[in-house]
This record gives sequence, C-alpha cells and structure tokens, in this order.
Amino acid sequence: MIRNTLEAPLRALSTHSRRALSTVPQCKFIDVSTPSEYVYHVQLNRPDRRNAFNIELWKELRSVFDHLSTYSKCRSVVLSGAGKSFCAGIDLQDGVKGLMAIIQDADMDVARKSRALRELINTCQSSFSAPEKCVKPVISAIHSHCIGAGINLVASCDIRYASADTIFSIREVDIGLAADVGILNRINKLVGNDSLTRELAYTARDINATQALQYGLVSRVFDNKDNCLEASVELAKEIAAKSPIAVQGSKIALNYARDHTVDDSINFLLTWNQSQLQSEDLVKSAMAAMSKQKPEFKDV
Repeated sequence: MIRNTLEAPLRALSTHSRRALSTVPQCKFIDVSTPSEYVYHVQLNRPDRRNAFNIELWKELRSVFDHLSTYSKCRSVVLSGAGKSFCAGIDLQDGVKGLMAIIQDADMDVARKSRALRELINTCQSSFSAPEKCVKPVISAIHSHCIGAGINLVASCDIRYASADTIFSIREVDIGLAADVGILNRINKLVGNDSLTRELAYTARDINATQALQYGLVSRVFDNKDNCLEASVELAKEIAAKSPIAVQGSKIALNYARDHTVDDSINFLLTWNQSQLQSEDLVKSAMAAMSKQKPEFKDV
C-alpha cells in the first residue's frame, strides 16, 4: 500500500515537502511514505502477523529497495515495522507452505527438488540483500520482536537503531535449519564477538536491546518505538542533506572494503574517485563551507 500520511511520531514533520509516490511499486504488505524531502520510509505492513515473512513480502521488499536504489529523488531510507513487532520471523503458517510443497512432492526426484529449493532460497536471500545493495543508506528502526527473518533483514542495513523493548534472536535452529538468508554471513562483519555470535546461533536464545548495544549490533537505543522512529527519520534527513555523490560513494566504498583487502579497496577507490572527484558537489560543498550556507545538490 502506498500512502502520503504518516504515523503519530512523524506528524510533526508535515511542514516538509512530500513527493509523489506513484513510481514506487504497488505492494500489499509494504507501506512507503516520504516524511521529508529525499527521505523514504519503508514499513513492513503485516501487523496482524507481527510482520512475519511470507514469499509475497520477500518479493515486495526486493522490488521496493531495487526501485529506491535507482530512484533519484531518494537519498536515504528508514525501514520499520507496523504494529506490535518489527518482525517476528518467518510466517510458519503461510511462508513455509511453498517449502513443504516442494519437499513432499512425490512426483519430483531429488535433483528437481533441489533445483526448486534453490530457487526458493535465492528469492529470500536476494530480498534480504536488497537493502545492502541499495546505494542509498538504510536505517532500521527496530522495536519489540526482531527474530529470525527480522534479524537477518536488519543485518543488511547500514545503521540499526532500537527501542528499549527490542528482543533479538537468531531463531532458525529452533525450526530445524541453519539460517540461510544472511545473518550467519554478515553478523561477524558487524560485531567483534565470535564467541557470542556462535552462542546465539547454536542456542536461538534472546538478547535484549542493551545487550545488542554492547554486542555492537545496534548503535543507539531509545525509550520507545516512537522515539526510535523519529530519531531514525532525523538521521535520514541529516544524511539526505549531504552530497548524494559523496554519501552513495561512501556506502559503495565501505561495502567493498568490508569484503576485500586494504590494498584492493584502496585501488578500487583510486578508480572510483578519478571520476567522482570531478563532481560539482565537491565545489558546492567547499563554497558552502566558506560562506556558511547550506549547499543544495542535484539529484543522482
């Protein structure tokens, strides 16, 4: 569902301009709004299921982030969940139907089942990789339950804020599988405690927001959901006011450096900036700093 109205914590931002959302993919389980110019708010919208993921939600999430990545009017994104929870994991009632249908299909041999399962898993993996591959910074505003699919999703975001009531859990071992949609592949690139990572992955036990802050999984904790969402939007506005060439280049460089050696990433930036340093944003930023005025940048 696409809308231009916002929840209570964002109503104070109504004086800011809002852009038409007609270009955003139409979704059943994702709500997209613009709380401020160049800032997009992507909200998981299955509150009756605590935003648990089914295949349709996975597909919609990728569609939205693929669009925002190339949409020039978007410079930063806030990701949140509607209702009582950010995300309670996989919808076991609905989301596992496709998996079981493949496994229990007596007309398919092992090779064909494996091909079908690979396609299904890839759909989920590519969806949760979409916020990471989006060239615009993504800030997750997390509250209450962030379990299983939820923690897999926020691990692919740039910045994670949480409300004090948030509970995190790598829950997949409790449903008989190793997490295969990103958390085990990303978590130790986000935090520095391999021992705790393995403890959480092997036991599926919960940690609270304070522990997640100490662990390094989130960067700030807020009293409640509204404060967390409002702070996330304010951060997104601050980022959106910067040069989009510089911000997007920084995300691309940080992601590349995470996965490569220092020498490789320095050489990558050498090639990247030989073109990007020719941007007019560099001159505008310098002139604005000298004149103590706010610079305005063209879309990219």
